[in-house]
Amino acid sequence: MENYSIYSLAKKYYPETVRIRHEIHMNPELGFEEFHTSKIITETLESIGIETHKNIAKTGVVGILRGNHPGKTILLRADMDALPINEETSLDYCSKVKNKMHACGHDGHTAGLLGAAMILSELKDYIHGNIKFLFQPAEETDGGALPMIEEGVLENPKVDAAFGCHLWGGTEEGKINIKHGPAMAAPDTFSFTIIGKGGHGAMPHLAIDPITICSQVINHIQSIISRNINPLQPAVISFGTINGGDTFNAIPSEVTVSGTIRTFDEKVRKTIPIAIENILKAQKVSHNCDYKFHLEEKFPALINDHKMTDFIKGSLSKVVGDENVLELEEPSMGGEDFAHFTKRVPSSFFFVGISKDLSDPVIHHHPSFQWDDKNLLKVSASFAQITMDFLKE
Repeated sequence: MENYSIYSLAKKYYPETVRIRHEIHMNPELGFEEFHTSKIITETLESIGIETHKNIAKTGVVGILRGNHPGKTILLRADMDALPINEETSLDYCSKVKNKMHACGHDGHTAGLLGAAMILSELKDYIHGNIKFLFQPAEETDGGALPMIEEGVLENPKVDAAFGCHLWGGTEEGKINIKHGPAMAAPDTFSFTIIGKGGHGAMPHLAIDPITICSQVINHIQSIISRNINPLQPAVISFGTINGGDTFNAIPSEVTVSGTIRTFDEKVRKTIPIAIENILKAQKVSHNCDYKFHLEEKFPALINDHKMTDFIKGSLSKVVGDENVLELEEPSMGGEDFAHFTKRVPSSFFFVGISKDLSDPVIHHHPSFQWDDKNLLKVSASFAQITMDFLKE
């Protein structure tokens, strides 16, 4: 094989990668609004001679690097969107947009993948096959992965394997976590409304109190995990909002609750909403109330392919050393729509550490979220090394 160093090339393009990261961080955009970010990506890809396709699923971008030799096709994915959070850091590249912030690392995913594109563009003569650099909108909200897939990003040329990563506060800086099999949960959402009969707080017997009924429903729902689900199957039900009533001495007519269901197993995923609605039906009979129930299935669980995860362990070891590539002990109950890729092609998703001290980890989705630019080197080099190893002749 020709003599080159992926990490040396990552260092070569590091200043430009940092500049891009800072530009994106200062101008955060929410899901399906990433117009400026997409423009930066498009201009960067085109400047290094990569065939570029834009406006996929509204703001998504795909760059295609066709190697000088025939071979397989690999897809590398980064997400682009920010969060509706007001930044509270003292960074000199702090967000310039009120109530919008890159508080999860997506600016680093995007800049890091562009860094990998710069590296791999320089290595085009050695590449057997094709590389798709996929920049995806709206991971934090509705999910841009599935719309991009529906618009054909896995075809022409047909993708043989896909890889993604996340800058991760739960992993120590300098280390990379991999996970065979289930890595992240299916993050479904639900809401229900208890419809009772409003009345005066002094005369509850003339009303149908949705607050009292709602409290019973919540307690019964919590027993689903402990009594309906196999304790060896991970599952979580959490409530996020309760809304009802306007004043202290009036019984409202309605109370609405919303929450999230996190699962890995598809049977468990289907069982829990049915159990919730059965509880609501029982309360309807018991209290002569009515209800509305809404379930929104989000992303499937992210299940890493065992063979692809074995493969990336070797590639990542070349970047950070074998002793710094560690298997996650437990999957995360967080959701990630890269799961749509793992369902369709052999794939693996890994976690690049950004916490200097795990006793005080970097907290995602927090106004003070920040991490060191130097971790961009790991992202760029990891993507590039995985690609060169996968596309060997």
